[in-house]
Amino acid sequence: MTVPLRIGNASGFYGDRFDAMREMLTGGQLDVLTGDYLAELTMLILGRDRLKDPSAGYARTFLRQLEECLGLAHERGVRIVANAGGLNPAGLADAVRKLADRLGIPARVAHVEGDDLTARHPNSLAAHAYLGAFGIAACLREGADVVVTGRVTDAALVAGPAAAHFGWGPEDHDRLAGAVVAGHVLECGTQATGGNYAFFGAGDVRRPGFPLAELHADGSSVITKHPGTGGFVDVGTVTAQLLYETQGARYAGPDVTARLDTVRLAQDGPDRVRITGVRGEVPPPTLKVGLNRLGGFRNEVAFVLTGLDIEAKAALVREQMADALAKSPPREVRWELVRTDRPDADTEETASALLRLVVRDPEQAVVGRALSGAAVELALASYPGFHVLAPPGKGSPYGVFEADRVPQDEVDHLAVLPDGRRIPVPPPQDTLVLRDLPEPPLPDPLPPGPTRRAPLGLLAGARSGDKGGNANVGVWARTDEAWRWLAHALTTTLFRELLPETADLTVVRHTLPHLRALNFTVEGILGEGVAAQHRFDPQAKALGEWLRSRHVDIPEALL
Repeated sequence: MTVPLRIGNASGFYGDRFDAMREMLTGGQLDVLTGDYLAELTMLILGRDRLKDPSAGYARTFLRQLEECLGLAHERGVRIVANAGGLNPAGLADAVRKLADRLGIPARVAHVEGDDLTARHPNSLAAHAYLGAFGIAACLREGADVVVTGRVTDAALVAGPAAAHFGWGPEDHDRLAGAVVAGHVLECGTQATGGNYAFFGAGDVRRPGFPLAELHADGSSVITKHPGTGGFVDVGTVTAQLLYETQGARYAGPDVTARLDTVRLAQDGPDRVRITGVRGEVPPPTLKVGLNRLGGFRNEVAFVLTGLDIEAKAALVREQMADALAKSPPREVRWELVRTDRPDADTEETASALLRLVVRDPEQAVVGRALSGAAVELALASYPGFHVLAPPGKGSPYGVFEADRVPQDEVDHLAVLPDGRRIPVPPPQDTLVLRDLPEPPLPDPLPPGPTRRAPLGLLAGARSGDKGGNANVGVWARTDEAWRWLAHALTTTLFRELLPETADLTVVRHTLPHLRALNFTVEGILGEGVAAQHRFDPQAKALGEWLRSRHVDIPEALL
C-alpha cells in the first residue's frame, strides 16, 4: 500500500482555538494542514465588514496565525489550504504574499475564485456558490504552498489535496467520495475528537486535539490525531460528526455525491478509526448558493419573574406592553415564558423564570427606543420584584440566510496560480439530478419484553445543527441490539411527541443502517436561519441533547 497522505485540520470555525495551527504543525507528521473558517453566519459577518472596508471580507485571524506559523510550515514541508478568503480570497492571497515577503519565507501563494455571485443577487449582502475540490487541486499541482479560497464546500479542503496528490480526475467518484467523507469528519475540528460529544465522559475532553486523516489512493482513510493530545477518536466520535448537518443517504457536492449509506467504520487501534467502502455517484447539475441579506432589525427584553404566581406575572406584563406594541406594530412579535424556576428554591436565580419578548421589523424605529422605553417605564409599575436581565437597546440589525441553486456551467471556477496565471476549472461532464433513495429495510425488532421509562440518551447518542432554517438531528445506537430497538421505536411521530416544538413542522427521517443511525431533518424550526436568532438555540446545537433527555419506554434488556 502506498504511503498515505496526512491531512490535518486546525480550524472548525472563525474564532476557533488560535494555537491550533502551531499545535498541528509541531505535534506530528503532516503533509497538508487545512482550516475551515466559514459558516453561514460568518459570511454575513464578513459581508458587513466589507461594507465598511472594501479591502476586508476575509478571516484576519488566519493571517495572524500564519505570522507565527508560516515559517514552521515551510520548514516541515506542510502545505496549507484554507477557506479563510471568505468574500475576498484575492485580497487574502495578496496579504499572505506580503507577509511571506516581510518574513523572508519563499512561499508560493495561490487562490481560488469564482464563487462570488453577489452581482447576480443585488438584494443580497453576499451570494456565493459552493465550489468543489478541483480548483484547490489545480493550485497544488502547480506548486502552491498556500492555497486560500472563498466559498468552497468544507470537504473540498480535504478532497482537493487528495485529488492533487493521487492524481484523481472528475471520473474517480468512489475515491472522491471517500475523501469527501473524510473531509466532512475533519471540517468541524475537535468535534471529531470528543468535542461536543454525547458520551464525553469516555475520555479527557478538557482540551481535545485537532483531527487528521490518513488518506489512501483508493479513497479509504483513517481518522486519528497527534500522539499525546487530548480528546479521543473512536467509532462514536466519527459517527457523530458524519451525521452532523447531513440529511439523507446521498450527500451531494460539486464533484461527487457521496453515499453515506455505504460508509463502514471500524476501530483500527487507539484513537484510530478506519473509513472504508464509500461509494460515489456523479454530482448534481447545480451548485448550492448561499444568499445572505439584512433582514431588518430586532430587539429583545427578558423580564425576570421570581417566586410565586409566575403565570399571572407574565400575563400582567403582556397586558401592560400591549399598548406599546399596538401603536406601531412590529412585523413579528414573539413572547416566550421560560420556566427555569423551581418550587421552594434555595437561591433567587433558581426561583426565577424568564419572560422573553422578541420583536422584528424592517424599520429600526419600530423596534427601537419607543418599544424599549415602554418596558423600562414598567420598572415601578408592574409585578413585584420587577427587573430585566439587561437594559433594552435601540434594536440591532439581523441577517437572513437563504439557499438557491445555480447550474454548474454558469459559474466561472478559477484557480489563480502563484505566477498569476488563471486556470479555468471546468464543470463535471456527467451529472444527475439528486433524488432521495428508498428507505432501506430495518433490522429485526427485539422480541417483546418488559420496559422501563428512562432517558433516550442512556442508549443513543445525538448531534444536531443547522442548515439555513432547518435543523438536523442525527441519532445513533452504540450496539446492534440497541439499534434493533431504536430503528423501530424512534419514528417521526415519537420524535414530534418528544420535542413538542416540532409538532406542527415537517420532520423527515432517514435511515443509515451501517452507522446504526437515524437522521432527522426538522424543516423551518430555525425560521430565516441562525443570524435571524429565531429561537432560544438559533443553531439547534442542543436539540439533540434535549431529545436524549426525554424519557421513553426502553426494553429492560438494554438497560
